[in-house]
Amino acid sequence: MLLSRIRGPEDLKTLSEEELHELVEELRSEIIRVTAETGGHLASSLGAVELIVALHRVFESPRDRILFDVGHQAYAHKLLTGRQDRFHTLRQEGGLSGFTKVSESEHDAITVGHASTSLANALGMAVARDLQGQDHKIVAVIGDGALTGGMALAALNKIGEMGKDMLIVLNDNEMSISPNVGALAGYFKTLQVQKWVQDAEKLGKGFLERISPRLFELADRAKEATKMILHQENPFYAWNLRYVGPVDGHDLKGLVYLLEKLKDLSGPTLLHIVTKKGKGYKVAEEDPTHWHGASPFNPDAPQKKKGSHTWSLAFGDAVTELAGREEKLVVLTPAMREGSGLVRYAQTWPDRYLDVGIAEDVAVTTAAGLALAGMKPVVAIYSTFLQRAVDQVIHDVAIEKLNVVFAIDRAGLVGADGPTHHGVFDLAFLRTVPGMQIAAPKDALELRAMLSAALEQNGPVALRWPRGAVEPAPEGAWPECAWGRWEVLKPGSEVYLLAFGKTLGYALEAAAADPRVGVVNARFLKPLDRETLAELATGRALVTVEDHQLAGGFGAAVLEALEELGLRPEVRRLGLPDRFTDQGKVESLHAKAGIDAAGIRRALAELGVNVNVSAPRAG
Repeated sequence: MLLSRIRGPEDLKTLSEEELHELVEELRSEIIRVTAETGGHLASSLGAVELIVALHRVFESPRDRILFDVGHQAYAHKLLTGRQDRFHTLRQEGGLSGFTKVSESEHDAITVGHASTSLANALGMAVARDLQGQDHKIVAVIGDGALTGGMALAALNKIGEMGKDMLIVLNDNEMSISPNVGALAGYFKTLQVQKWVQDAEKLGKGFLERISPRLFELADRAKEATKMILHQENPFYAWNLRYVGPVDGHDLKGLVYLLEKLKDLSGPTLLHIVTKKGKGYKVAEEDPTHWHGASPFNPDAPQKKKGSHTWSLAFGDAVTELAGREEKLVVLTPAMREGSGLVRYAQTWPDRYLDVGIAEDVAVTTAAGLALAGMKPVVAIYSTFLQRAVDQVIHDVAIEKLNVVFAIDRAGLVGADGPTHHGVFDLAFLRTVPGMQIAAPKDALELRAMLSAALEQNGPVALRWPRGAVEPAPEGAWPECAWGRWEVLKPGSEVYLLAFGKTLGYALEAAAADPRVGVVNARFLKPLDRETLAELATGRALVTVEDHQLAGGFGAAVLEALEELGLRPEVRRLGLPDRFTDQGKVESLHAKAGIDAAGIRRALAELGVNVNVSAPRAG
């Protein structure tokens, strides 16, 4: 096999054109084989194989810096840069990251997991290169979905102004996870079907040979197609970027030829390539949304797995039904229709559904505008992505106490996607925002109760839930919720476990049937139920448990409240330590952090309460 002979990207320069094509097929096969075992970003990585082979054929990594936006399309890059022997550990605990990671390889220019960051990084690297008198190349690979992010567009603005030498490769597959939205995505789609583009594709390499670097600089020799490229149909003309394309991103020979011609041009150049997400694997080509982030599967007979009912679907069902009762309800999402369980909602209430693309800040401030105009917006967003809109939460929503509901999915540790995706900071930054209310339902029924009640609050509300399965709630069920009050699920005589969110199940397991240990569904963090807290803390010890950083989280809020109440019970706080948690199975990560049932029992033992683990589980 050719792939087994590749020890680093320099080996690609020795291969013939025929061998390069053979290597492309081997890379696809290996990506499919390993992703079938580990799960991962399958469709996006398959679509970028020819591009990555061409980049490593032409450029000299790690001297030349190749940046991958998001990094979820870079599996072929990992295989070509000395990580073949570890590729089977992809996304596993202690294994390779599912994204590019600086600490993992010298060939990974940036550590990434969120979209729209590559261009600003590339600009910084270009400025540093020139200040230090260096002459290496900088290439940023960004998908068209990432261009819906304002950070990418703002970086383009500065790149065009400064005119630094760099190559931007726009990988246009019309997809982020769902199909792309927005005017720019629509323009790219129309651009691909224009006659001059189709004629250029028919001419193939002969066309490329006629567009020499000289012709990029001199318009006087340009024919109609070149004229289009330079001016009239250049969507990046306003950014002062040289634009080339669109070209076939699966034409390996053409890509290598073009990259060789483009790499030595001065100033910023944007190469627009058109690729097919899932290329080379029929099921992924036909349904790139489903196979974007694949769970383990049988590569010889791939089928969609019917998964369990998730928290995301529980939210989607609830908000779809609730919209029928509340005509002012509008749901917004930053390109997370499927992930946030909103497919049914988008189909049922298309006029009250806004996908703003990968632009979390736009989602939050658009919600603020809706609230100012009398609507009831719900922003469906992952915890890790809400981090990208903290200013908008504070500045645009909270200052005027606007009733915006933040439906926060993937709260807590999420598993194989690792530190860029763990949702473990939202409590800390939301808790400090005046007027913000924060709650975590224990099940799908309580989610419904909280969601309905949240729409009637005066000010912003954050509801958070974990990734994973939950029992579905009956359709039409809308129970009441005592807003701001905790729920004692099991009384205790000596110690109470105060569990927030996902850790409630662990607390019930740890307490077993021991009458000394009580369990509380501490479902409201803000407002915190001080009345119940004062009652429980009188004459008893407390253990707080959360799937969040200890710094600034639920346990910290309890300590602050106890101090203000003048109470000094013995307290143990269980949560995540002051470091970034790596990838791995959620249960294993919880055990290492000591927030599972065994960890809670250890905390109880420190308080002098040794629970009989053989006792039947309470509840």
